[in-house]
Amino acid sequence: MTPQATRIILIRHGKPAIATAPRTGHHGFRSYIDDYEAAGLDPASAPPEELQDLVKELSAVFTSDRARSHESARALLPNAELIADPLFAEAPLASPRIPLLRMKVPKWAVVSRILWHAGYTPEIEDYRRAKARASDAADILMARAREDGQAALVAHGYFNLMIGRELRRRGFVKTGSHRAKYWNDVVYERRSALQGAPHGAPG
Repeated sequence: MTPQATRIILIRHGKPAIATAPRTGHHGFRSYIDDYEAAGLDPASAPPEELQDLVKELSAVFTSDRARSHESARALLPNAELIADPLFAEAPLASPRIPLLRMKVPKWAVVSRILWHAGYTPEIEDYRRAKARASDAADILMARAREDGQAALVAHGYFNLMIGRELRRRGFVKTGSHRAKYWNDVVYERRSALQGAPHGAPG
């Protein structure tokens, strides 16, 4: 990476110390959301070597204030400074009140996310506020990347995707895909106008 490029690495946390696919009704899913938010990192969930190689030069890493994010960052970069901020927390979900229906947790999460986009946000942050928060998160990561050449965030799958959309809107190029996979990483890079455009070309 040249000094004229900035790189931002968005990483999903490792596997939480909680069962991830029980079958439940909407009351059980509501409790599961709370339990998931409180869970730390499963001790058996180790970061892959290729991810460790990708971030090994970093002296600091951003995380959310959730235990699964903070502990994942510590497992990934044990000697780095951890910069925890609730700004990087996951975009929230609410359990929809659908009587008699029983599904596995991942299916409940998909239904809940669709309804969240449709406006079902009882006592939780709505899409508009989460999008504004993602823009603020992108500002913080870009400022660090301008200073150090790169920045990394260990946080949450859907909110990482929202930050990534904001980075692409600002001219970053994406490598990788946001997937529902623990330790998933997506790299965003942007070269400066000085390097990216020929002399005399429009900026």
